[in-house]
Amino acid sequence: MYRVASASECLVITGVGIDDIKLAKKAWVLPGQSCTVFDISPVNYTFEVQAMSAEKLPFILPAVFTIGPRVDDDESLQKYAKLISPHDKLSHHVKELVQGVIEGETRVLAASMTMEAIFKGTKEFKHEVFGKVQLELNQFGLLIYNANVKQLVDVPGHEYFSYLGQKTQMEAANQARVDVAEAKMKGEIGSKLREGQTLQNAAKIDAETKIISTQRHGQGKKEEIRVKTEVKVYENEREAEVAEANAELAKKKAGWTKQAQVAEVEAAKAVALREAELQKEVERMNAMTRTEKLKAEFLSKASVEYETKVQEANWELYRKQKAAEAILYEKEKEAEARKAIAEADFYARQQGADGEFYSKRKEAEGLVALGQAQGVYLRTLLDALGGNYGALRDYLMINGGMFQEIAKINAEAVRGLQPKISIWTNTDGSGEGAAGGGNGAMKEVAGVYRMLPPLFKTVHEQTGMLPPAWMGALTDSAHSNSTRN
Repeated sequence: MYRVASASECLVITGVGIDDIKLAKKAWVLPGQSCTVFDISPVNYTFEVQAMSAEKLPFILPAVFTIGPRVDDDESLQKYAKLISPHDKLSHHVKELVQGVIEGETRVLAASMTMEAIFKGTKEFKHEVFGKVQLELNQFGLLIYNANVKQLVDVPGHEYFSYLGQKTQMEAANQARVDVAEAKMKGEIGSKLREGQTLQNAAKIDAETKIISTQRHGQGKKEEIRVKTEVKVYENEREAEVAEANAELAKKKAGWTKQAQVAEVEAAKAVALREAELQKEVERMNAMTRTEKLKAEFLSKASVEYETKVQEANWELYRKQKAAEAILYEKEKEAEARKAIAEADFYARQQGADGEFYSKRKEAEGLVALGQAQGVYLRTLLDALGGNYGALRDYLMINGGMFQEIAKINAEAVRGLQPKISIWTNTDGSGEGAAGGGNGAMKEVAGVYRMLPPLFKTVHEQTGMLPPAWMGALTDSAHSNSTRN
């Protein structure tokens, strides 16, 4: 029997006269042989592979594979005929076989890569998966004709790709707002820049016109002043040469020993002068920077007037500078001569000051030594008194004669006051002042009565006041026991 297969089919013949199997599109089927027709067209398999990255982040990889037998290789086609053709290619058995191979290789590859590498390198990841899956499918005679990997999807409960998309969206939105703001800023700056340049150019032309006119007028005056200044400078130079010769004589008299000290002072001053010059240069550059900034912002009619005034001031300054330079040169020469004389005098004064300083320092060292000795003395006394600060204080006051001095001061103070002291008593000369017996009460009354005359006399002596007439009058012998000091 003669059998013919369609374009998408193939014949598998086994039996008499065939060692293994025979593949053909058309052939005679002899008695004792079996012929089977199988389809060689590829089939689409759709999978959602669940895998996990190196960071233990799960994800779903939707993929569609177009797989079929390899028709351009007889050995692969024979493998397919033996292993797969007995089953329907849409059967559950074939689908599980293909799905198992794809899921296994995908999971192994994903476990060795980070989520960021998988997401950014989707194309490379796809090629890696296809290559590894194809190696496994070769043993079944299958070929991947096409594969399409869809967008990676989050596993429910894990929102990595969702959050990553939100992040990208927000970054794009923010960048768009920044770009719009920058474009708007450039437009406004460009507009203001063009307007400013127009005003600046107009103002610059007007200013240059006025400056040139002022310069022409000032050049004539400058020339006249320059000639007069040169004459004056020449006269001052002759006088300065005489002063310089006198100064040189004074320097030689000062001695060569002073020159070393002068050189040191000059070196120090030169360093200070250089620092001042550098600082001046820094300040000048800062001032120039600020001036340029202000010019760019406020250059207008005021700047034109300012430039005109500056030129006029420069002309006036030039005239004054030339006159001042002549005077300054003369003063400098005189100052140099005075400087040499002053340096000699300064050295003599310095030697005297050093001697006085040495004397004061020795005196201070003596005071320090005295204080240290007194400290040792006080520490020894305090140890001897058992740490009693009160006893130490009393000892120092007694030893220093403080109590005698206090008594002397108090005596001088009382002597200056010249007080009047009156002393009286209500007892008689026989010693019967104590009350006793039956007449004790009468004695007390008599004592009070005897006390009144000396009391009135004392009040009169110290205050000048007399008792009232109804109480009695004072006599010179009011009381025999009253005395005055």
